[in-house]
Amino acid sequence: MTDTSVETADSSWITRLGAIAPGLPTLLHYRFNTDFRHDLVAGVSVAAVALPVSVAYAQLAGFTPVVGLYASILPLVAYALFGTSRQLMVNPDAATCAMIASAITPLAAGNPQMYISLAVTLTFLTGLFCILASFLRLGALADFLSKPILVGFLNGIALSILLGQIGKLLGFSIEAGGIIPRLLEFIDKLPQTHPPTLAIGLGSFALLFLSKRFVPRLPAALVALVAAAATVALLHLNEQGVAVLGAVPAGLPELHWPSFPLRHFPSLIADAAGLALVLFSSGMLTARSFAAKNRYEIDVDREFAAFGAANLAAAVSQGFAVTGADSRTAMADASGGRTQVTGLVAAATMAVVLLFLTDPLQYVPIAALGAVLVFASFSLVDLHTLRSIWRIDRREVFLSVLTTLGVVAVGAIDAILVAVALALMRFVKLTARPRDEVLGKVEGLPGLHSVDRHTGATTFPGLVLYRFDSPITFFNAAYFRQRALAVAESAGPGLHWFVIDTIPVSHIDVTGLYALRDLKEMLAERGITLILAGRKTEFINWLHQTGLYQPEYEEHTFPTLRQALKAYQAQIRPLDMPAEAS
Repeated sequence: MTDTSVETADSSWITRLGAIAPGLPTLLHYRFNTDFRHDLVAGVSVAAVALPVSVAYAQLAGFTPVVGLYASILPLVAYALFGTSRQLMVNPDAATCAMIASAITPLAAGNPQMYISLAVTLTFLTGLFCILASFLRLGALADFLSKPILVGFLNGIALSILLGQIGKLLGFSIEAGGIIPRLLEFIDKLPQTHPPTLAIGLGSFALLFLSKRFVPRLPAALVALVAAAATVALLHLNEQGVAVLGAVPAGLPELHWPSFPLRHFPSLIADAAGLALVLFSSGMLTARSFAAKNRYEIDVDREFAAFGAANLAAAVSQGFAVTGADSRTAMADASGGRTQVTGLVAAATMAVVLLFLTDPLQYVPIAALGAVLVFASFSLVDLHTLRSIWRIDRREVFLSVLTTLGVVAVGAIDAILVAVALALMRFVKLTARPRDEVLGKVEGLPGLHSVDRHTGATTFPGLVLYRFDSPITFFNAAYFRQRALAVAESAGPGLHWFVIDTIPVSHIDVTGLYALRDLKEMLAERGITLILAGRKTEFINWLHQTGLYQPEYEEHTFPTLRQALKAYQAQIRPLDMPAEAS
């Protein structure tokens, strides 16, 4: 075999592997001399941010600190192999942690072993849902949660984190659920505030703020936790009632299959589906943002598989569900990371800490972790976007606020299901009742324009140019026919041609076809000819394919509205059009 043949075979082999694991060709052809220095610095920087945040998020999700580290290592390796983003870091995230706690806390009933088993199973099922969605090419689900719903969801998560962590800053726990019960319990327990714990919490807040403000390149969470742990160790504050993490076991996780009552399985399936949708939608916002910034494209269907692989890796390593992490991705990008090797370096760095450097973690105070979480929750609050949405559509703001209140009141999982139902209702409404308009000519403006939106627009005698801004399907076929007839009726007895602009009509299903046929017959009874303008070739080919083609359609169909208008103006009388069904 010649050298050329060998190179071709190698290239073909790499291409086939790349179809399964898109990150593998990058790793096989990695430019060590030019890229590794940048990826090494970025990877260590990511680990510096991820270590304290992962420990804090483990607390948020109800796990021991080491579980946060377990969930931070192997998913990065999986994503480096299967992901298509060069910057995205897949790690624990505040929203997913809150959803996990909301889903499994009622099922575990206070049993720690049951809790971790349910979490691992939930994460595993979430990974399977993501991979199944990739096979079904459902990457478009990344766009399913509208911007107002996602903003409202993240605002709700931020409020939930604040209400859940504020007690830790003061030295007591808050057990109640919901906004009002939590606030009442908080007020009732205020006299129990522990001054040393409050001092640690406020000091941590100050360090987080100052680090972010004056030295933004330093990992603020790491600075705050190191300072807080050092203060506790030097002043022996743990002996004065300041709660700390305690001993963190060194070493990698032991792998074992989780066990739990089968009666919980249906609930876990439903929770996993909701969690898969949220973590993918949230992660894709991050991935797309950094891909656009760095001028490359990502494959949303492959990303679904990559998120699935990352969550399977988290489950195998006894961790919990992960998604694209904003803070760690931003650190990778800001530190100059160029490829997926950044994630591999970050994973290796955290593995070294987990194996050899866990002793200092025992002095980290719970109040400092609470401060990190509350500080992180501030970044989830997006009032600026809400104000922008208010200027565009106030109904969407109502939907966003409703989602926020739902998250805090009934929990993240139930709230996202309600939000999805609201999104579906909104989608059906927009599809079933789309905008329609009559077009006319505006003096001084080229083209044809809506007569409703241009006060000076004039129509053409004996002619209606009608636009229906949607496909005509079973959702809206009856509405389309009713609106078209109403427009024809309002045009008066002198109407000869009723022209439909079919450019916005990207699809007509069977129900839509019958509606179009009925409209033609009803108009014909009044001496009005139905004309279609736009998509002529597509429409005629479709009629041929369905066996509905008739020669007269050629003269009643035009490529553009302008040509239909010229044809009408060239004729003094209306065309004769048979009333047979389309």
